[in-house]
Order: sequence, then structure tokens, then C-alpha cells
Amino acid sequence: MSTIKGRWTTRSLGLLAAATVLLLAGCASPRNQAPVEVRPTAPAAAAKPASAPEAAKPASAPASAAGDTRSATYTVKPGDTLMRIALESGQAWRDIARWNGMDNPNVIEVGQVLRVLPPAGEATVSTKPVTPPKIETKPLDGSAKPPATAASGAPPAASGVAPAVPAKDNDDDVQWAWPAAGPVATPFDESRNKGLAITGKVGDPVYAAADGRVVYAGSGLRGYGNLVIVKHNATYLTAYAHNQTLLVKEDQVVRKGQKIAEMGSSDAERVQLHFEVRRQGKPVDPAKLLPAR
Repeated sequence: MSTIKGRWTTRSLGLLAAATVLLLAGCASPRNQAPVEVRPTAPAAAAKPASAPEAAKPASAPASAAGDTRSATYTVKPGDTLMRIALESGQAWRDIARWNGMDNPNVIEVGQVLRVLPPAGEATVSTKPVTPPKIETKPLDGSAKPPATAASGAPPAASGVAPAVPAKDNDDDVQWAWPAAGPVATPFDESRNKGLAITGKVGDPVYAAADGRVVYAGSGLRGYGNLVIVKHNATYLTAYAHNQTLLVKEDQVVRKGQKIAEMGSSDAERVQLHFEVRRQGKPVDPAKLLPAR
């Protein structure tokens, strides 16, 4: 009897061991790997790589901002005038007055902060055509020679409506011409002479050095006498000082070689044309831009 009982006990233990092995094998089966995470940890949209370049895309800048090193604002100092600030910043004084909502452009205060660059998307050179006043265009010697360039001493025809000047940002591709026919008496010197002094006789013609629009014509800037300032694009403007007579008005479109004034000695010790070229408001040597004579 004890022998039979021992056999059943041994057999039971064997069956129990086999059952245990089968149970462990079932737990190890891939069908029951619950701890393994097969779903993404975050929504697919969050891991979308295409969003990165869009976030890095810069916002659009104002038309005159590309390559422009000027500060967008200017703090008024003692002795400043709006005309002086406009010349030094390379802008039209009317634009600065408008950008700052100035009712009286003759009144500015020391310490006042002025915007001197245009708001985003605004062009600084208007393209509206303006009919210029009648200007004498016959050759100086009275002959019937065809119009010549300013460098030769005779102006081209200037009748009708002058073409509008396109507003181009940082445009260095300006077609320059000499503003007067006389010799250069004083060359450019950034510290002492911010332009060229071109000599001549009273009444000699003064020509626009390139296509542009007149942004100032008057005598309100001390040291310049009767002055014409022409803005050519968002980068360049030119100044023509010490004239005897001015032949253009503000907001008038002019063409290269067009007679804009007559040489004189207003606010100067001798008859001369003081000619400046300013790039983003900074004086540059006109001789490096003008064609060889």
C-alpha cells in the first residue's frame, strides 16, 4: 500500500512540475508582452519636423531696411533743425515730419526722439509724376547744337512731364553726371569739406547729377546758402549749395542733366557750387562716383 502511495505521490509531483513548466512558457509568449509600449508617446503633429523652418522664417522688413545701417531714431541735440537732421539721415524733411506727426516742423525740442526711417512697407521716394516749371534749355552759345550732357556745359531738353523715379532700396546703380562744368577747386575731405567745390561764374548752370525728386529748395540750412537737395532713391541724395537762383521746387521730378539752379556765392566767400553726395545720410566722395571728364 505504501508503495502505491509513493508512486502516486511521485507521479503527482511530476505532473505538477510539467504544469509549472507549461505555465511559465505561456507567460513568456510574445502574445502577452503587455509592458512593451507600441504607441507613439506624443501626437504625430507634435513631432512634425516641417514646423521648424516656418518658425525660423524672419518677418518682412520695411523697404528701406535691407542693408541699411542707419538707426531708426534720432535724438535731437542743441542747435539741430529738422532740415539738418533730414540731411544727416538722408531723408526728406517732409517725410520725417509726417512720420512723427509734427504739426509744426519748425518746432523740435532737445532730447526729443524722432523716427528717421520709414515705417514698414512705406517707400521713401514717391512715384507720382509732377510737371516741372518751364526752364530755358537752349545751348549757352545760342547755337542749334543738339542737347549735351551736363559735363559738356549744355543741358538736355526738360519740357513736358519728367518721368517718375522708382523707389529702389539700397540701389547703387545710379547713372551719375557732373553737376557743373567748372574745375574742382576743393576736393572731398570728410572732416573739412563734405563735398566738392566746383568753381565758375555767376549764373553758370547747375545740373541734376542723376534722376530724382527735389526734396528741398530754399535757404533754411545755415552754411549752404540757396540750396537744392535731390533724393535719387532710398540710398542716395545730392545737395547743391551757394546758388544764386533756384529753378526747381520741392516735390518736382528732375532728370539727369536738367538745369536746376544758377551758380552763385550765397553764404560763401566766392562763386562756387558746393556739391555733396550722401549715401544713407553719410557724405561720400563724389569724385569716386562721377564719370571721368
